[in-house]
Amino acid sequence: MTGAAGITAPAAANAIRHVLVVGGGTAGWLTACHLAKKLGAGRPDGVKVTLIESPDIPTIGVGEGTVPAIRRTLADLGIRETDFIRACDVTFKQSIRFDGWVDGTADDRYHHIFDYPAVGEVDLTPYWLLGEAGNVPFADAVSVQAAICERGLGPKTMAHAEYDGAASYAYHLDAAKFAAFLTRHATEKLGVTHLLGHVGDVRVADDGHISAVATDRHGTIEADLFVDCTGFAARLVGQALKVPFIPRNDILFCDHAVAAQVPYANADAPIASSTIATARDAGWIWDIGLTGRRGTGYVYAEKYTSHEDAEATLRDYLRPTVGAVADEVACRRIPMRVGYREKFWVGNCVAIGLAQGFVEPLEATGLLVYDATARMLADQFPPSKQAINTVAERFNARVRHAWDKVIDFIKLHYCLSQRSDTQFWRDNRDAAGIPDSLRANLELWAHQPPRDYDFPSRFEIFNLENYLYVLYGMRFETSMAPIRYRYGAQDTARAMFAHLRQATEQACSQLLPNRALIDRIQRHGLQRV
Repeated sequence: MTGAAGITAPAAANAIRHVLVVGGGTAGWLTACHLAKKLGAGRPDGVKVTLIESPDIPTIGVGEGTVPAIRRTLADLGIRETDFIRACDVTFKQSIRFDGWVDGTADDRYHHIFDYPAVGEVDLTPYWLLGEAGNVPFADAVSVQAAICERGLGPKTMAHAEYDGAASYAYHLDAAKFAAFLTRHATEKLGVTHLLGHVGDVRVADDGHISAVATDRHGTIEADLFVDCTGFAARLVGQALKVPFIPRNDILFCDHAVAAQVPYANADAPIASSTIATARDAGWIWDIGLTGRRGTGYVYAEKYTSHEDAEATLRDYLRPTVGAVADEVACRRIPMRVGYREKFWVGNCVAIGLAQGFVEPLEATGLLVYDATARMLADQFPPSKQAINTVAERFNARVRHAWDKVIDFIKLHYCLSQRSDTQFWRDNRDAAGIPDSLRANLELWAHQPPRDYDFPSRFEIFNLENYLYVLYGMRFETSMAPIRYRYGAQDTARAMFAHLRQATEQACSQLLPNRALIDRIQRHGLQRV
């Protein structure tokens, strides 16, 4: 059968009928869920989706934080928010709070919140820069959410339906429990075939495509498309297909983490509504509150500190809140390979997760990119084997762009710092380590506020509002004097700022503390969408 322009429709023999995901964890199971949902894995006419994972490789689980996009994913996959919260030790996250990043002084603190800046008759950003909000931090001036976070409140009430709230939000979660939860959902609701076993030989055909993998428990498994979710090992894309890894530690210096799980001082201790990121001499410490424990860790650059000193730094951070437990808690060191693959889709193999790339978990970037690229794979899944090369080329371009922009955004936090107390911070401010694309934007934004036109791609991971919160939280200076004449609606802006101050108090009066909200959801559940 011939269609437009004489193009021949693919024969049934060229159809993709089986996808094998190699490796589990959060990345593997998110990928399997996206594919199964999109491709009808549970239907007779759908594409079969199989996931094989080792029975004895634990989830790394660094960070345990998400961003608001995860709510769309969970809803699209047919997951009830109540079930997710109950199963995965979930708490609500509404911002990343950065302590000590600007200049290291006692009052050095700002929020990268999840709500968009308030929308009204005028764009408030230039008017904040012109001083019309008074001496108020940017996030407090343009949104109610920074105050919600500072008071430790949740983002919604029990009257809100699932995935809805008074403010935008994401989650903190137990990564191992989340992977187990996705496993059950994928196999019981979406038709994914789950195999436990070790993958040995990866068989590559003469055309460079993978034909099959050999396993210890299930013999040889053939598939039409393979997804490499084997973590840093990159068994398929790296070891078998020899796709080079491009390191980016010339830009982002942190290459290790030391992590520790610590109990609260008491069972009723408040749960922060933010991931707390505290700057230290050679990196930063994350602090994430779940219901029964805190997940903490020091992300650092080995060039600037020893492993022993890094562990001591983490214990020193913990001691004021947990006392002697800080000296007893088990610490786990995690090497981090910063960078990404030269290509992410080669032949009939797609890399997702750590096999694809990694940067430090400063803005929950890992899970965000893995979820976004897994969704992209499902949404643009090739209609036939003949279309693989074309789809792969476009996928590679989009994912490479996404990783480059993520690296720009993470570097932004470092290069804007005014800290000069250690070599780590001084080197991060060196222009030689700032990507050209980021440097060009900063030069422009020194003379005018960022605009939507500066983020033209639909596939940006971080967009205008993200940059605004970090730029002006880090006290970046935009010279408004030459363009002041463009902004003559001062009265309107002042009225909007005043309205937001009132809305902030009203919102805070209606919301429960984070822990109290989670406790009620655990007991009573949320309204269905």
